[in-house]
Amino acid sequence: MSSPQIASPTHRPNLVWLRRDLRLRDNTALHHAMARGALVVFGFVFDTDILQPLLQLGAKADRRLTFIHQSLRELDLALRQMGSALLVEHGRAADCIPRLAARIGAAAVYVNHDYEPGAVQRDAEVAGLLAARGVEFHGVHDQVLLHPDALLTGQGKPYSVFTPYKNAWLKRVQPDDLAARDTAHLPRRLWPVLAPHALPSLDALGFEAAALPAGLPAGSHGAETLFADFLPRMDAYAQARDYPAVKGTSYLSVHLRFGTISVRELAREAWKRAQAGSQGAATWLSELIWRDFYAQILHHHPQVVDHAFKPEYDRIAWDDAPDLHAAWCEGRTGYPLVDAAMRQLNATGYMHNRLRMVTASFLTKDLGLDWRLGERYFALKLNDYDLAANNGGWQWAASTGCDAQPYFRIFNPVAQSERFDPKGRFIRRYVPELAGLSDADIHAPWLAPLLSLQRAGVQLDLDYPMPVVDHAEARARTLRRYAVVKDKSPN
Repeated sequence: MSSPQIASPTHRPNLVWLRRDLRLRDNTALHHAMARGALVVFGFVFDTDILQPLLQLGAKADRRLTFIHQSLRELDLALRQMGSALLVEHGRAADCIPRLAARIGAAAVYVNHDYEPGAVQRDAEVAGLLAARGVEFHGVHDQVLLHPDALLTGQGKPYSVFTPYKNAWLKRVQPDDLAARDTAHLPRRLWPVLAPHALPSLDALGFEAAALPAGLPAGSHGAETLFADFLPRMDAYAQARDYPAVKGTSYLSVHLRFGTISVRELAREAWKRAQAGSQGAATWLSELIWRDFYAQILHHHPQVVDHAFKPEYDRIAWDDAPDLHAAWCEGRTGYPLVDAAMRQLNATGYMHNRLRMVTASFLTKDLGLDWRLGERYFALKLNDYDLAANNGGWQWAASTGCDAQPYFRIFNPVAQSERFDPKGRFIRRYVPELAGLSDADIHAPWLAPLLSLQRAGVQLDLDYPMPVVDHAEARARTLRRYAVVKDKSPN
């Protein structure tokens, strides 16, 4: 990749290394870099330590990479209009950032902290290499609302139950925690890049463009569009959020994951409305607090990446059933709501939060498969994949994590379907072979009268599979499986 021509003002610039913060507005690292008085230049690395495993898995058309690429294109255009440009590297971050800092003569590199274990290790390596060259490295807090170290129990330990954490969060949060980080004077503070090279194509990176689902515009403009669309619906969020066929959520999770919008901007609006009495806003704010909660769990307990938060739950003997795992992944379990959710995930990279709980419970407690299999599949498929939230959600569903549902509470996939997709609208969209069934029969087609199946043109085991497991029998097996854990909860 050819180097751009860069002007040489008298003072050394500060490099803002973008990662999960693909925006110019309300960006803490940028705010601090500007506060030092130097001009700033933006850098981004297509990190091969992250990308190479995707290529090895055959995921050349990755929606997340397409989203990042489109978001960077928007950001680069905004910088060009101000006389600068985004400097892009492709390789290991530990090689690229020191090289880029040397090329522009940077005095310091500024980043927003990433609390994932691999990112912490990467940043420590980069910081050490920069220090050896006399370049400062500054990490600042931006990704979540409160720093993972901000809240401790009365015993000085991290919280492991959400409700006490939330209560402490609401008492602790101050206006400054939600205030925007000023970057208003950026146009006057940019390091001039005279002949910027073009953003490398996905093909040049070894990937292919993937189609983003309808309703997922990339970049900061896309985030603001979705947020504006959600604002009139926020007050109804508490009632609407559980129904996958209803437009009840914000659809901002991908933008939060890649930082194309500031979480503070979202929280300020939710806080203001909640203070005015909006239950929907208060519930949505709770979801943002859950995000903080899982981030601090991962920060303080990095072992949860590969192990149960509750060590005794690592004694559970999961089944080895590749055929059942494949049926779950492909959406052919015979349980329509589970299958519709998995087919939506495979087709779009999106899954409604209620359905994440349903499908995770089904994998672990109906199929008896290790939660890590599901967690890794979601990690490969979800557009908004976030290690802390994904791991926390899976361990919650499997009852192995902090503040998890008791193991004897097992989602009934048919009851969940009847309650949260009562008319089968979501099922009909993603399992169209069942579209002709009545609202009553579509949730459990194997129980439908033969005449109803014939009228709907459904032949079980030909057009749509019979259930791969019996839920009642699976529930009994799960209770026996979890008996190895000494749980004091009542049965």
